[in-house]
Amino acid sequence: MSAPPAPIKTPCVKVCVVDGESGLCLGCYRRLNEVAAWARLSEAERERIMAELPSRRSLIRPEKLGIL
Repeated sequence: MSAPPAPIKTPCVKVCVVDGESGLCLGCYRRLNEVAAWARLSEAERERIMAELPSRRSLIRPEKLGIL
């Protein structure tokens, strides 16, 4: 009997609203195609995307994030 697969790391915070201007999710800053493909991506691809996410926040206008 084999062990169940390890859970996949995800930046999802269950706030799935896509900003039409930037194309990014307002919750996790991923693009729709990244969200859709997340489970099929390699661990290295997911890590690369997750490393980019903090810098993507600046692509969304602050008022859309509730920051004035």
